[in-house]
Amino acid sequence: MDIDFPLVLVVLTFASGLVWLADILFLRKRRLLASETDVAGKKAPKEPYLVDISRSFFPVLAIVLILRSFLVEPFQIPSGSMLPTLEVGDFILVNKYAYGLRLPVSGTKILDIGDPARGDVMVFRYPKDGETNYIKRVIGLPGDTVRYRDKQLFINGQQVGSEFVVRLPPVEVRREDLGKVEHDIFLTMGRPGAAGEGEWEIPEGHYFMMGDNRDNSNDSRYWGTVPEELIVGKAFAIWMHWQSLTSLPSFKRVGGIE
Repeated sequence: MDIDFPLVLVVLTFASGLVWLADILFLRKRRLLASETDVAGKKAPKEPYLVDISRSFFPVLAIVLILRSFLVEPFQIPSGSMLPTLEVGDFILVNKYAYGLRLPVSGTKILDIGDPARGDVMVFRYPKDGETNYIKRVIGLPGDTVRYRDKQLFINGQQVGSEFVVRLPPVEVRREDLGKVEHDIFLTMGRPGAAGEGEWEIPEGHYFMMGDNRDNSNDSRYWGTVPEELIVGKAFAIWMHWQSLTSLPSFKRVGGIE
């Protein structure tokens, strides 16, 4: 069974905070009144174990909750659907406030800051279960018409430009131009282009997502658009590669991740 870490973090933070607050307002005074005195005066009453633990952990938990919920959250890439931009095992950082501040657990937006832009690499919760984190590239915005045919991408009737980079069998690397963002994509050589073909009209408040590894990505071509309320944040940096765990961490911005 998967553990809902955000929920656990919220519960632990509020529980430890309430215990600490209750001690400050009520319990500490009672301990002082009940404490014995010696020749030098009143002995310092000993804190209960639960109070001591809560006082120690609450500040740490509160800082982690604020950072993780409203500022930056780390993720690890589980699959190759975003190759060559993101490799399996990459550790990335996600900006949690780029598209607005949201409450932890519920994801309810409390402050509107910005909207996803075409070409952004975005983390969101999978629409089919509303829980699993996915990462793909924003291709279609609300009101757009997206068409994918013969491995060619069209947005609002205009073919998206791409140029050949190199063949690395079994894939061909092409550089795709989404206007403000250029990034590399993988196309599997020899594989028919029929997979994932179709045309989609993007409703208001929804986004059409595709992986950069076009022939090996489970994305909006197969399960539909992503509603705004399932957005988690914008990926902006790779801070460590799985292959480099034994070396010093690296930090770089690549492939359309600003």
